[in-house]
Amino acid sequence: METPTVRWRRLLPRTPARWAAAVAVLAVLVGGGTWTAVADDGPPAVQREDRMLRPGGVEIDTSYFTAGGSSKRPAVLIGHGFGGSKNDVRAQAEKLAADGYAVLTWSARGFGKSGGAISLNDPEGEVKDVSGLIDWLAGRPEVELDKKGDPRVGLTGASYGGAVSLLAAGYDQRVDAIAPVITYWNLADALFPDGVFKKLWAGIFVTSGGGCEKFEKKLCEMYERVAVSGKPDAAATELLTERSPSAVADRIKVPSLLVQGQSDSLFPLGHADAMQKAISANGAPVSVDWISGGHDGGDSETARVEGRVGSWFDRYLKEETGTDTGPAFRVTRTGGIDSTDGAALKRGASSDTYPGLRSGGREIPLRATGGGGTPAGAGAGAGTATKSTGSAETIRNPAGAVPPAISAVPGVGGGLSQLSSLGVGLSLDFPGQFGRFESAPLATSVRVTGTPTVRVNVKEAAGQDAVLFGKVYDVSPDGRQQVLPSQLVAPYRITPDQQGKPIELALPAVDHEFDAGHRMRLVFSATDLGYASPAEPATYTVTADGPLTVPTAPAVTTAAATLPWWTWGLPAAALVIAAGLLITARRRTATPAPDPALTDVPLQITGLSKKYAKSVDRYAVRELSFRVEKGQVLGLLGPNGAGKTTTLRMLMGLITPDEGEIRVFGQAIRPGAPVLSRVGAFVEGAGFLPHLSGRANLDLYWQATGRPAEDAHIEEALEIAGLGDALARAVRTYSQGMRQRLAIAQAMLGMPDLLILDEPTNGLDPPQIREMRDVMIRYAAGGRTVIVSSHLLSEVEQSCTHLVVMDRGRLVQAGPVAEITGSGDMILVTVAETVSEPLAEKVASLPGIGSAVRTDDGRGLLVRLDGATASRLVADLVRLDVPVTGVGPHRRLEDAFLTLISGGAA
Repeated sequence: METPTVRWRRLLPRTPARWAAAVAVLAVLVGGGTWTAVADDGPPAVQREDRMLRPGGVEIDTSYFTAGGSSKRPAVLIGHGFGGSKNDVRAQAEKLAADGYAVLTWSARGFGKSGGAISLNDPEGEVKDVSGLIDWLAGRPEVELDKKGDPRVGLTGASYGGAVSLLAAGYDQRVDAIAPVITYWNLADALFPDGVFKKLWAGIFVTSGGGCEKFEKKLCEMYERVAVSGKPDAAATELLTERSPSAVADRIKVPSLLVQGQSDSLFPLGHADAMQKAISANGAPVSVDWISGGHDGGDSETARVEGRVGSWFDRYLKEETGTDTGPAFRVTRTGGIDSTDGAALKRGASSDTYPGLRSGGREIPLRATGGGGTPAGAGAGAGTATKSTGSAETIRNPAGAVPPAISAVPGVGGGLSQLSSLGVGLSLDFPGQFGRFESAPLATSVRVTGTPTVRVNVKEAAGQDAVLFGKVYDVSPDGRQQVLPSQLVAPYRITPDQQGKPIELALPAVDHEFDAGHRMRLVFSATDLGYASPAEPATYTVTADGPLTVPTAPAVTTAAATLPWWTWGLPAAALVIAAGLLITARRRTATPAPDPALTDVPLQITGLSKKYAKSVDRYAVRELSFRVEKGQVLGLLGPNGAGKTTTLRMLMGLITPDEGEIRVFGQAIRPGAPVLSRVGAFVEGAGFLPHLSGRANLDLYWQATGRPAEDAHIEEALEIAGLGDALARAVRTYSQGMRQRLAIAQAMLGMPDLLILDEPTNGLDPPQIREMRDVMIRYAAGGRTVIVSSHLLSEVEQSCTHLVVMDRGRLVQAGPVAEITGSGDMILVTVAETVSEPLAEKVASLPGIGSAVRTDDGRGLLVRLDGATASRLVADLVRLDVPVTGVGPHRRLEDAFLTLISGGAA
């Protein structure tokens, strides 16, 4: 979603593109509607029938959605993600039903109210259930049939539901089209890539299923066997492979829309590549779509993806041949010029043919750096080397494989992968445990789309398997910052018979642009937090035997950011039109009188509601009320879809509430309300003229407000931005992180009384995040107020004084941070000495203790009680000779947040 960032002095725009944006917004408002809600007759009402069915001998909880009478229509089955239920896909089911489909959702075996044990899409279990559900659809009078017992039917679903869509197409010839989303082709390859155990994701997989006892017995035994040994065996690989779509690769012959996530260390892009190759080889139409998000978080692009799925089914189920199903390949790219200047922060790139993962290979010479030293021949210009040097890097696997390197972290990786796409590196490699090879500074930018490859020679000193983890970093010109695209790493198990000779290794598939002047850094590490490494100490030597070959996919072109001619040609006319519309709007809309009792209250929201576009009873925000006082730093929290962005838009006067009111310093908010001059806002991007410097953009913006230059406090804002010499460069040369910092400085110009920041730390590195935290605290300490919406809960906990938690458009809880986090079963134990890891593990193993984790400073333990009492814990600690200095309740904001809202499914 692309939302303009507005620092409102008045509604009059300050860049040419914003002249057009203001006209468009005002025109819609004057026309009696808004750009998120339109009053019309709407789609037909959707009816839902819930029933228990026994399609495969096990009770399955289903919901059936129809609309518009008993006319014949195609059917769609929607599967849910692992750990979820049919309720998770209800909204999509209702949309498809309103669009003329008969839609059936169900909770898979072992989930929701369905019976049975989880058997990971066993052909004799979950797949058989789907065939039974298709049988049931064939008996419905309103479902269109291809022949008796054969309904016109498509399947879609994310993750677990996406895999069963593929499997059903392979096992049941009645399936006519599929649209699997962020799913796997071979589950053994996903959890045991190249024979390396993906231990964290596997553990989360089992835990989110309800524990090992919820699974089919042989699956539970398999998991426990592999988890203990740390290495998959042949039986485990065979068991997962036979339950994977790849087992029926030659039977999937239906039109397939494959949506895969770029931020996904569980099911990376290579799985969709394997699907595309197999299904295309069977002669079926296939399109591939790489979305921004994935299992590691990020933007799931739900509205766009569901729209494309609907078009896919319109074409191949309704047989509407004129329907545009989109390109054969599409990828969402992050960065670029802000939408208010003519281009989106996220833009699609596409190709008429699928390029695969190795199209347009470009060779990048590498030099060994000794795991932290200066590259050999440093100072040479880019392109002076013709091949990679053969220097060997020595890599040591520590005993116990600890401490491990860090790349993706399942459970919190969403924040990391999002930050990596915005130019912030948070990965970690430990000295002595990795070797690296670097390119010279790039003479031109390089867009990598696909899987980089490199030839290496690996040896293990004792003649055992070598387990390594490969990744390619984007290194800044000064060498101080390295970014791991999408936080992805590739594991390798190199057996003795592969050692001592050149072998080709594939790095993680990504879509990432390396800017000119940056370097590519190839790293091989002996450990990674997400994977199991050998417990025995080992020494590896790695020699680069050739250049790094990166795919550039030259046929893939980014969508042009086209602008109407009048955006640049008629700024003066736009001003006249905007002023006229403002006058007209004011005549038509009666603004409520100011409330003297709220003159000193920065914000009061009362009974605020906003319905979704064309919806009679679905709300983006519903009956929301809260108040913000001077000096507060308020954190606005909620999962995706909670209504945070809609609330902020209404607060800034961009859209109009259906019910309720917003008052800022006692003044009612309307588009262009004078009180908005006291509000500064930064929401999902900023508008800058790309050909001007950063400093010139800020000066031009302030001039447009009409206020004296001395009121801008521009030097203070620039100190916050920390852009240094980059202020003199054209904004088009800025990275996403630099744009973010410039936008934050812009929002703070004039030191507004109420500052609204939506994800202000996106694009900032850790020191800048810490500085932003201090800035917000200092800003509020001067009597001003800050409202910040962020997904970095640890930062919110440290910087905010108060919280408003939203879920599904409603207020869940509001109050001081300490009040919201001050309850739960988490105990903070402080001690007089540094707590060792063995002691933490010993405490974690005590009866009635769920977990024990050392605090960041090492002088405390966060202990989760699971049956034990605090007094019992103290007694056990004394018995262990732990020098306890204090014991008290503690609950992190993350724990409180997850308690207040419902979690999502895998």
